[in-house]
Amino acid sequence: MAWFRKEKKPRQPRREKLEIPADVWEKCEACGHTDIREKFVRNLNVCPNCDHHRRIRAHEYAAILLDDGTMEELEIDLRSTDPLGFPDYPARLKKATKNAGDSDALLAATGMIDAAPVNLGVMDFAFMGGSMGSVVGEKIARLGQRSLERKYPLIIVSASGGARMQEGVLSLMQMAKASAVLAQLAERRIPYVSILTNPTTGGVSASYAMLGDAIIAEPGAVIGFAGPRVIKQTLGQDLPEGFQTSEFLLDHGMLDTVVHRKDLKQTVSQLLRHMTGKPAASGWTST
Repeated sequence: MAWFRKEKKPRQPRREKLEIPADVWEKCEACGHTDIREKFVRNLNVCPNCDHHRRIRAHEYAAILLDDGTMEELEIDLRSTDPLGFPDYPARLKKATKNAGDSDALLAATGMIDAAPVNLGVMDFAFMGGSMGSVVGEKIARLGQRSLERKYPLIIVSASGGARMQEGVLSLMQMAKASAVLAQLAERRIPYVSILTNPTTGGVSASYAMLGDAIIAEPGAVIGFAGPRVIKQTLGQDLPEGFQTSEFLLDHGMLDTVVHRKDLKQTVSQLLRHMTGKPAASGWTST
């Protein structure tokens, strides 16, 4: 009666190969925590595990600080040239423009914070390490002049490796140019808020980054002039651990406060209200 018996064959499990896009997951540079990219984006690119503030682009900072739909980019036609004939500099500029998608290392814009007008400059580390060249200095000078004319507060978000060596002394001159216009803002009692992000070093930290009426920084940001190795060689002694972090500088009186990225807009808005003595709805016009 073998034909009445059905042989049982082992069932093969169904296997479906799931294709996961390469950009779905992100890994924190600080703690190694891996999570869905969308979760990092929703958290303003701050690690949900260790709170490490990842580096973001200039337009992302502008979106965090300014009211929706109020940003107007300024000075978009300014472009770096090669006045010194530095080897391979035009090619470097072309590559940086292609990779970063911007005209230079600083985004200049005007917009609203809590319905009050401000001028905003945001450095972009993706463009040649946020190096300060002639275009960066000129944009800051024009933003400062615009603030003088309209009595709008000025906000600058710094992220830079320092002066752009390919422009030599012309780059270093931008420190004096930016400092001069900021001095005029101080004389007219027009608020200037400086926001330091990771990293803020070199000639930027030695000029406009440290000249704010209020100086605030993101947690864990590296802030300083020269690198630790150079400082150690110059002084000939060991340096305190983390001596170039925003927390260390806050403890030693170099900063006014360290602010989490999610609280950045609220903190800046509150500072400007205190500086002008006016509520946000009535604008920031200085008296």
